[in-house]
Amino acid sequence: MKIIRSLQALTTWRNRWQREGVTIGCVPTMGALHDGHRTLIRAARVQCDALVVSILVNPTQFGPTEDLAKYPRPIAKDRALCREEGVDVCFEPTATSMYPGGFQTVVSVPALARRWEGHVRPHHFAGVATVVTKLFSLIRPHRAWFGQKDFQQAALVQRLVKDLNLGVDIIVRTTVREADGLAMSSRNVYLSAEDRATATILYAGLQAGAAAIRQGTRDGKAIQERMTAVILSHPSASVDYLAVCDPVSLEPLVRVAGRIVLLGAIRLGRVRLIDNLIVQAR
Repeated sequence: MKIIRSLQALTTWRNRWQREGVTIGCVPTMGALHDGHRTLIRAARVQCDALVVSILVNPTQFGPTEDLAKYPRPIAKDRALCREEGVDVCFEPTATSMYPGGFQTVVSVPALARRWEGHVRPHHFAGVATVVTKLFSLIRPHRAWFGQKDFQQAALVQRLVKDLNLGVDIIVRTTVREADGLAMSSRNVYLSAEDRATATILYAGLQAGAAAIRQGTRDGKAIQERMTAVILSHPSASVDYLAVCDPVSLEPLVRVAGRIVLLGAIRLGRVRLIDNLIVQAR
């Protein structure tokens, strides 16, 4: 496995593979890799000839009061996982190389970014859209893999690729969960033992919403209230949002029909958890 840090070295590597006509795959990450990332990497490994995993704690998607400085960076473990899974290149650019002096271009997807995560974290999705555009410009992958846990992010990237004709096939894989249902996340390491035991309430709340739909509830507000009641049954939890949405536009639904997505974000102490469920209303 090659470790590439410079943008020029990556371009040289990419050009060589492009001349040979191979399929290039990409799994963009911020590191702190876990079994959810492993699932993405394994799926990518069997569907492309050359596989790049990018590792960059991207500063532009963090707000001024967020956890950029504390975000976990276990680079040796990340590289070991990539080696185990047969990754060809770990691309580890520095923030300075990605955003050199004078950098001022920002990519935005305003409609998809304005609600939910975008409302709570107003800097976040412009940072995501910009870094993904840069990574795709550098790597020029044929396919890229993202996790469903970050549902809004995946929807935004799909829209970005379509709107800008980037020619990348975006593949979204199902959320990987711990045995008790908690969605795997790099930030789970921040949870205290007590909060870790409580963290499953987010998934439980989403499941309650899905159960209400299966039982015939079609009123979006009633479904949202069912989810909220589950979350607030635990005194240490607070709700950022719980939403019943169209899975493409992410607009909230007054009445549910067909395929919908339940989105949720809660806080336990200083840790923020997000999750989602896709439900078919019949």
